Amino acid sequence: MRLIVTCEQMRAIERAADASGHTYARMMDLAGEAVAELIAGRLASLKGKRVCVLVGPGNNGGDGLVAGRILAERGAQVGFYLAKPRAEADANLAAVRDRQLLIAEAGEDQRARVLKNLLASAEVVVDAVLGTGFRLPLQGEAQQLLAIARRELGARTERPLVVAVDCPSGVDADSGEHAAETLAADVTLTLAAVKQGLIQFPAAALTGEVVIGDIGLEPGMPELGAVKSFLVEAQDVAQWLPPRPADAHKGTFGRALIVAGCSNFPGAAALAGLGAYRVGAGLVTLAVPSPIQSGIVPLLPEATWLLLPHDTGVIAGDAAPVVMRETPSCQAMLIGPGLGHEETTREFLARLLGQRGRPGIGFRTPEGDESRGNQPLPPLVIDADGLRLLSSLDDWPSRLPRAAVLTPHPGEMAALTGVAKEDIQRDRIGTARAWAERWGQIVVLKGAHTVVASPEGVTYLVPFATAALARAGTGDVLSGAIAGLMAQGVPGVYAAVAGAFLHGKAGELAAAGIGSTASVLAGDVADCLAQAIAGILNRD
Repeated sequence: MRLIVTCEQMRAIERAADASGHTYARMMDLAGEAVAELIAGRLASLKGKRVCVLVGPGNNGGDGLVAGRILAERGAQVGFYLAKPRAEADANLAAVRDRQLLIAEAGEDQRARVLKNLLASAEVVVDAVLGTGFRLPLQGEAQQLLAIARRELGARTERPLVVAVDCPSGVDADSGEHAAETLAADVTLTLAAVKQGLIQFPAAALTGEVVIGDIGLEPGMPELGAVKSFLVEAQDVAQWLPPRPADAHKGTFGRALIVAGCSNFPGAAALAGLGAYRVGAGLVTLAVPSPIQSGIVPLLPEATWLLLPHDTGVIAGDAAPVVMRETPSCQAMLIGPGLGHEETTREFLARLLGQRGRPGIGFRTPEGDESRGNQPLPPLVIDADGLRLLSSLDDWPSRLPRAAVLTPHPGEMAALTGVAKEDIQRDRIGTARAWAERWGQIVVLKGAHTVVASPEGVTYLVPFATAALARAGTGDVLSGAIAGLMAQGVPGVYAAVAGAFLHGKAGELAAAGIGSTASVLAGDVADCLAQAIAGILNRD
């Protein structure tokens, strides 16, 4: 998995590398080489290609100088535009001058005529103005340069390939905020590890494809080993998917019990069940209020059923013992999709979870409540209305078995934590990590670039952001998929990461098949889970 780092973590890694003899100068050379290789790989030929390199005053500008020089050596026509003068002793600038390549400085360019000419004819623009040390606000020469560049590129009928070095200039690589003048990149070549701001909106909308450039760091560096955030890739998910032996039977792949649905939201149970089946669960049992069962059966005839006591179409408090009788024979349980918020359903959840949920603490149930006793719950997923109901229970984290999977969207996360949704969105990785550690649970913070955090503080970012998933019911498919993987024996955190990855990929596939993100329904996403799995397992 690719590492996700803060800027301070990256500075510490580079300091340690330099102290060990892998110098800053060598890292800069390798960074420039990586940028040049990326550009060469995107073009049929470099010969005669017009390249404009925007050069800042710091190390990021040095990377750009190295990249431009290498491109010129391979036949490109390269011009360098400096936001500010660089020191005469700068070895990389001297190497460019030795090749007699065009170098212009903003302070000497009246009305930015040279800059405009370079941008008007460029087939490639290298953005090496500001690196990951930048913090808002954007000011001075860099602001002026980027404002002109943004305007000139926006006026062109054919956009050049824009490559950002480490990050698009003007992006805060920790927070994901950015200046108005930031150039949108087609590709961002980030060095050694992904900076967390690049995968956080709004900056994520400007990074284009994010590619990691090798700067020669030793994989065994302790500073690299201390990083606990990862960007998930298809090959990671492939290793977590359970095997499918030819001599298997349905019991091989486990039973998922899904407690879901009410008269107002009957389809949520079917969507969750479909998600569990599509990722490979052997048997899915839908535990639903009895009045809604007949309407759902045609949607998922493969399911088995547990009909629950109800109160006008919602699960009643006395349904808890009925569910508990089934838990010994299931390998995972999902609670929540479409439950509604009625008091009787809240009572059901309270009785099901009891007063204490963790072995070793000592179970204590309300007087007269025999629904739970000392019987442990199976691996657990709680989603949607289940989370809203959970947030209303006193000391709810202690009622859950450790490492239950909670799948909130930002609004539900706000209800669970009391933190404003806007604050949650400003630091999704940090928020998910902090509360997963505090609660001792696995948190799946849904949204563009879903974050999965373990109780040990390890975070995984799932790199999908598509409007295809902005549709009622897609979250039910996701929670069902996670439960379906857990039923097959996949540990909770890996089931959560794999489920979220497959779900995101299925959303993209559904949109591609239909032709529009606007027309994708939750059922389409569930149906594309099979294609997502096939794509991951058959990458070669």
